[in-house]
Amino acid sequence: MTTQLPLIESVNALPLSTFASLYFPDNHSYSSYTHPQSSTSYTISFHTSSTISSAELSTCFDLIATTSASTYAGSSTGWHPRKKRKEMRLPDLRYFLVKRTPDGQPEGFLSFMLTYEDGKEVIYVYEVHFAKTLRKGGLGKVLMGLVEEVGRKVGVEKAMLTVFVTNEGARRFYERLEYDVDEFSPGERKLRRGIVIVPDYVILSKSLG
Repeated sequence: MTTQLPLIESVNALPLSTFASLYFPDNHSYSSYTHPQSSTSYTISFHTSSTISSAELSTCFDLIATTSASTYAGSSTGWHPRKKRKEMRLPDLRYFLVKRTPDGQPEGFLSFMLTYEDGKEVIYVYEVHFAKTLRKGGLGKVLMGLVEEVGRKVGVEKAMLTVFVTNEGARRFYERLEYDVDEFSPGERKLRRGIVIVPDYVILSKSLG
């Protein structure tokens, strides 16, 4: 007798092409993007942590380092390049990779994972990073919308992400997309002698029901 895997495990076990055919838009509208200001054309490709090339992954890491290393370094988390590279190879992590056409280097990416948070089935956005050439063109909204659609089709409860408190621009962006502070986001902790510890990050979520 075959034991059926739980939802998250069964979806994460799907081949890349099967996952895309089941959960991506039928019209493949996600596969290309034109920046509205520069008119530059880009392709958007889909990868797992095992199908993305080492060179592409290295470029994605460089984007994180360029846009966020200083923020990590100033937080309680700290900036640990080796740990971040290892995280980027987590087996169930998936990537939307944005390249300038034809055959350009990656200039942006979004990574996400179907997983569990506090016992709930969720789609968790790990990283969203763009080079300056890709910013202020609506691509972040496009990719977040695609992630949310995947989550709805899979049938998870909500989309989640973590943002540093100091990254006010990112937080405003997610709030415009109707993300709110999640019930499991850490709150202030009061220590002895009235000392209050304020978390330097917040967990945001959006219901997909």
